Amino acid sequence: MNKINIAVIGAGTVGSAIAKALVKEEFVNKVIATRRRAEKIKWLEEHGVEISSDNVKAAKDADVIILAVKPNKIREVLEGIKEEIRGKLTISLAAGLSLKFLKSLAEAKFVRAMPNIAILVGESFTAYATNDLSEEEIALVERIFGAMGKCLRIEEEYMDAITGLSGSGPAYASVFLESMIYGGLKVGLPRDIALLAAAQTLLGTAKLLLETNLHPAQIRDMVITPGGTTIDGIFELEDSRVRTAIMKAVDAATKKSKILSLEIEAKQGKI
Repeated sequence: MNKINIAVIGAGTVGSAIAKALVKEEFVNKVIATRRRAEKIKWLEEHGVEISSDNVKAAKDADVIILAVKPNKIREVLEGIKEEIRGKLTISLAAGLSLKFLKSLAEAKFVRAMPNIAILVGESFTAYATNDLSEEEIALVERIFGAMGKCLRIEEEYMDAITGLSGSGPAYASVFLESMIYGGLKVGLPRDIALLAAAQTLLGTAKLLLETNLHPAQIRDMVITPGGTTIDGIFELEDSRVRTAIMKAVDAATKKSKILSLEIEAKQGKI
């Protein structure tokens, strides 16, 4: 594969993380990151990323374009670069905007994607949907997202559910993590120890799950012993309906995503 140029349009927090990650990849020749006030991302130059405030030039010079702009700015941005991205692989991270809507704005090969905030440390789960890419182009999309964590191609109808689960998921996990830390403080642990113990426990459990293919219930039962400490803790969690609360959180966020998707496209001029 020839090395490619990538333009990240809208280098805010997520866009900057993407640019920083991709510039290190062997299949990438150059990464251009744009922002209206380019001086705010000048620090990316230290990592080998070119910076610019010119979306048109960046898109023209790129083989792949990543749109990391807010949904309410997508029409404005695409109208400005639609000639430069014609026929090019274009990845949209704009939540709630369908492939059909994106294609109504420009004649590009669109991918709709939903990463999460863990992209900042290269551990995002990114789900993506597309319907007009070749196998070679899909492989390229997966190499791009693979530089930032794990990715999976899904049917577009599941994107709202992904938003409710993994898109919002770091917030749920942070609430649970914070609760574990407070629990540690309540039983007398110093704050730094409680934080490290809680965070590493969640990290280790997730890694155990992914690398062994064990069901979460199997991991739980590996820890529980008859009459031991863990079963008392589990009893309190079940009594407090923590499991139901988390399920309700995912369901509520998914429903809100569907509502926002309709509102966003209506405001942007859905066809």
